[in-house]
Amino acid sequence: MTARPRLGAVEFLVRDAARPLLVLGPSLGTSVSALWGDAVGLLTGAGSAAAGVTTGELDVIGWDLPGHGVAPTPSADELEGLSIADLADAVLGVVERAQARRGDVGAPFWYAGVSVGGAVGQRLLLDAPDRVLGAALICTATCFGEPSGWAERAELVRRAGTPTQVEAAVRRWFGPGFLDREPQVALRLLAGLQTADRFGYAAVCEAVGAHDLRGRLGVVGVPVVAIAGSADPATPPAKLEEIADAVPGARLQVLDGAAHLAPAERPQAVADLVRELVRGRVAA
Repeated sequence: MTARPRLGAVEFLVRDAARPLLVLGPSLGTSVSALWGDAVGLLTGAGSAAAGVTTGELDVIGWDLPGHGVAPTPSADELEGLSIADLADAVLGVVERAQARRGDVGAPFWYAGVSVGGAVGQRLLLDAPDRVLGAALICTATCFGEPSGWAERAELVRRAGTPTQVEAAVRRWFGPGFLDREPQVALRLLAGLQTADRFGYAAVCEAVGAHDLRGRLGVVGVPVVAIAGSADPATPPAKLEEIADAVPGARLQVLDGAAHLAPAERPQAVADLVRELVRGRVAA
């Protein structure tokens, strides 16, 4: 059975087909707005003179996982057997609705996703290669570890809710000193985790546990930048190095001091890397 998840859709800035379209993906337990909000301001605003980007160069949209952010509360039927491939297929639906407004339905787009959002990016690169111009795969992996650990987390959250994950998330999500430097950003992200639907979160856990694309990314033929946080315990730099080594011509960038949510911890650095990708400074 193929799941039919309903995702949330966030249009950060959508105008017309004259501009490249960038699609942003979240991490498990986050909303795309909370995770990417500061970076989006840099991507759609005045930009960086050093990066050579002009104001308004990009249209930017994002998507939310089932039961996260602006996504509707999921039903049991739509989550049964949920896979990363199902999420990738649903993302194409979000993209096409935005493209209908832009007047370019079916056109290729740029993609940047974090953790499970990066896993979805990998599936898009494999399953819809004609739709993706290039991808930033951030704090993610071709395989996230043993399925049994993800199944245990899923069962706990189904039973007791997402607040059970807050303490562990603080350790995984934020690098040394980030909570002291940016408490409001951290609270914004943790609030999204606590309010995420427990069944949606659990279903995504199981999808992540089944995700395994080891040995399959060698066919990717578009530019890819793999972005790691040096202090990320969930997907350490070696996981991103594996992606960069697998994809022909891919680039690895390690952000010093960042943990698992790099766009929130290092929004300027991530925005600059995404701009470079879109502007063709990452070779395929």
